[in-house]
Amino acid sequence: MKEKSILFAVLRILILFKDKKLLVTGGTGSIGSSICKYFSNNGCKEIYSTTTNMNKVKSDQNFIKFKELDLNNIENLNLDTLFDFDIDYLILNAGLNRDNIFLRMSTDDWTSVINVNLNSSFYILKHFTKKMVKKRFGRVVFISSVVAHTGNQGQVNYTASKAAISGLVKSLALELSTRNITVNSVAPGFIQSNMTDKLNEEQKKSILEKIPMKKLGDSSDIAKAVGFLCSENANYITGQTIHVNGGLALI
Repeated sequence: MKEKSILFAVLRILILFKDKKLLVTGGTGSIGSSICKYFSNNGCKEIYSTTTNMNKVKSDQNFIKFKELDLNNIENLNLDTLFDFDIDYLILNAGLNRDNIFLRMSTDDWTSVINVNLNSSFYILKHFTKKMVKKRFGRVVFISSVVAHTGNQGQVNYTASKAAISGLVKSLALELSTRNITVNSVAPGFIQSNMTDKLNEEQKKSILEKIPMKKLGDSSDIAKAVGFLCSENANYITGQTIHVNGGLALI
């Protein structure tokens, strides 16, 4: 009986996203890569992603169909040609940060971050939500950030771009809800990544002191939250933000 229960659980996992198609922007980064891997391990039929440079694609990512895309200049591209396929799940994960205190922040630092983190989503959403509306199914998940809700010194451009996503998610959820399309976001806290690996011990200690769980999150924690929002378990959840931050900010 126990063996049958285990087998049933394994089979259920394997068919969680059976025959579904996924697009994750920014699939070469820590979080984007983990999301792609999570969906692949759970039976997703086709996985697409974007990158600014195909040289960033890792050797173990051959299960992902990458499209080279400059999100800072997306308005000049023909997305019908680039994305000549339909999807079930759209994960808007790609992001850019160019940190500096506001008085020293250049116009380019502001514009490029807003373009990549926010404006590019408009064009990608316009392309894919039309297809989702036609087939009356879709799951859209944005990757936001804890600092979108708390603010952070030296990141007015980044926090502004991520905070804007909250309003976008709520309004778009209202517009698409009757078409069986949910729109949500996941807001990570401090996640183990290439960026945190560069911190010295004193900086890591300072960060950990702020986190009640006293540890950094893993990119797989974000992937699981995204997977939940795309699964049938979240069919009645839309317009929401799931905070994955170890208690750093209780919002």
